Amino acid sequence: MSGAGRRALVVGLGRSGRAAAALLARRGWDVVAVDAGDAEAPELTAAGVDVRAPHSGAVPGVELVVKSPGVPGEAAPVAAARAAGVPVWSEVELASRELDNPLIGVTGTNGKTTTTELTAHLLRASGIAARACGNQGDPIAGLVEAVDPAEWLVVECSSFQLEDAHSLHPAAAALLNLAPDHLDRHASFEEYRSAKLRLFRNQSAGDLAILPAGMPPAATVAARTVELGAATPAAVAWGQGGVHVAGLGRVTGWDDVLLRGDHNRHNVLVAAALAAHAGAGAAGIAAGLASFAPVAHRLEPVGSAEGVLYVNDSKATNPDAAAAALGAYGSGVHLIAGGRGKDTPFDALAEIARGACVHAYVVGETGPQLAAAFGRVGVPCQEAGTVEAAVVAAAGRARAGEVVLLAPACASFDQFADYAERGDAFRAAARAAGAR
Repeated sequence: MSGAGRRALVVGLGRSGRAAAALLARRGWDVVAVDAGDAEAPELTAAGVDVRAPHSGAVPGVELVVKSPGVPGEAAPVAAARAAGVPVWSEVELASRELDNPLIGVTGTNGKTTTTELTAHLLRASGIAARACGNQGDPIAGLVEAVDPAEWLVVECSSFQLEDAHSLHPAAAALLNLAPDHLDRHASFEEYRSAKLRLFRNQSAGDLAILPAGMPPAATVAARTVELGAATPAAVAWGQGGVHVAGLGRVTGWDDVLLRGDHNRHNVLVAAALAAHAGAGAAGIAAGLASFAPVAHRLEPVGSAEGVLYVNDSKATNPDAAAAALGAYGSGVHLIAGGRGKDTPFDALAEIARGACVHAYVVGETGPQLAAAFGRVGVPCQEAGTVEAAVVAAAGRARAGEVVLLAPACASFDQFADYAERGDAFRAAARAAGAR
């Protein structure tokens, strides 16, 4: 896509924005890259990109806008471009137009990163070149001209990336689940749902579309499901007595899979089906499932002290994800939760906590709101304020056989740069409490 004599605007200078700006510059575009905050990008300046940060106003005279996922659609540079009829793309949309690689897309409210990483791992275990990229990994735009065109790219796609995807066409795609999330950014749950379904809009016969039961994709491809129990007519994978994949039969038993919890069993079935569609065999899938450890910050065991297990699930940034984390342990949990809310209620999480939690420790901006929800159902709760203080309190109360679980149910931005920094703080506090 030659840009000679054409001008493009990139809004947002995070990882994906920088990758998009660099790609456009390589293609000959006159690129302006802006960010509402202070940002330095010497590598872009050296490539001829006009970097403006901070900058929050319109940029006239552009023919294309690439919007970073962290930038809301009403941001002035984006809104002005739309009003002028200028196309707005996500970085994933831009990159997909420039890549010949076969793509697998993974989206959903929870489980995206684990399923993305696992799918790529299963393909590699089957001798098929593959890499995970996208929302929580390498920006896909940075892979243009850097990877073999035959390599499968397994792309984690957020709703913010998909809302500006237009021609994206994955050979296989999955919507893992759908629950209210990011309602501080999307105007409604319906808008959030519509963004997710854009992953399937360009699929056709021969492609694989995995969706929750009863949810048709916005495409001509037939929707398939995965089932934790017995197979159904639409099932492409099922979990009765082990991992079964359509066309491959029983691949392995659940005792040979390292990931725990029903939500991760669902993720395993989806990843196995996606990998099989890309050519992975039963032996490779079985070997991959036996060797895949939990991804950092996703039900990640960080150590034990005096028989107490410490688990970092900092990526549980909404109530449904936190509920799934509680379900993975069932009982005896000391739950650390709280942070910055996303306009989602906590009542359902509190109900699940009533059966699973010995005690709760709430932190951050939503601490009082969570404490009230836990209090209404009788879950003992302490307002700890910070993750570090919560770990100290939990370590003093927990007994052998119990679990200290960080599953915040909230974003991290009130006290941390991101969920990873929050998880690192939990890990350090657990180690300080003796976890090894």
